Amino acid sequence: GRAGGPGGWRELSGGTFLMGCADSPYPADGEGPVRERHVAPFALAATAVTNAEFAGFVAATGHRTDAEEFDWSFVFEGFLPPDAPPARAAVQAPWWRQVFGADWRRPEGPGSDVAGRGDHPVVHVSYADALAYCDWAGARLPGEAEWEYAARGGLTGQPFPWGSEREPEGRFRMNVWRGSFPDENTAADGYAGTCPVDAFPPNGYGLFNMTGNVWEWCADRFGPSETRVLRGGSYLCHASYCLRYRTSARMGNTPDSSSGNTGFRVARSVPPADG
Repeated sequence: GRAGGPGGWRELSGGTFLMGCADSPYPADGEGPVRERHVAPFALAATAVTNAEFAGFVAATGHRTDAEEFDWSFVFEGFLPPDAPPARAAVQAPWWRQVFGADWRRPEGPGSDVAGRGDHPVVHVSYADALAYCDWAGARLPGEAEWEYAARGGLTGQPFPWGSEREPEGRFRMNVWRGSFPDENTAADGYAGTCPVDAFPPNGYGLFNMTGNVWEWCADRFGPSETRVLRGGSYLCHASYCLRYRTSARMGNTPDSSSGNTGFRVARSVPPADG
């Protein structure tokens, strides 16, 4: 298929693993209890879908994203130029602004573009947009258990794809908010916003940026409603309010929602071996 991205595919053997975490800082998110889950063999893209890949999909299909249809999406206030028109803030998270004209091509709104960011993850994509891309690419979204199995990289019970410490030996391993949120972003890890999809070392399964950078849509519902699961946290996550750059962390959003920190990666089922 067309998918797989700059990093190609990683074929994962599957099996039984321990999903969830018992001591989540956010009990209402439903990370616990820890339970055994079985995952069949599958393949996962090593990287999130890039702007360049998504542009190829749009060129081939003429797809219009939900953000383009609605003519707005959520942009982080710190990215707006000083002369930007006033934008309505999200009630629960006032650092999110409703920016008219923001979409995947114009991530910070009118006047912005993705020039030089072809290898960054596409953002401002809804669950519905991700499904449309999958249909074109001959792929699918990962299930939530598949995603977590992959993110853990063969480790058991660790909060990060590489182990227990956020910065092992003082080295940055993911793109999250550095400084104090939301007013001071030191970008000490090299990035104030998104980073290239293959920045930072991969986990034990060869997968890049399973935590940080952008939230990734999964196929599953988040509870009984129409909301869908997002995994991995983003460049806006900070321990002070959103300690969700962990392997078990999760959130939900409605299928037509989009924002400047939401993307996706694709999966595919592996045909069973003959025999």
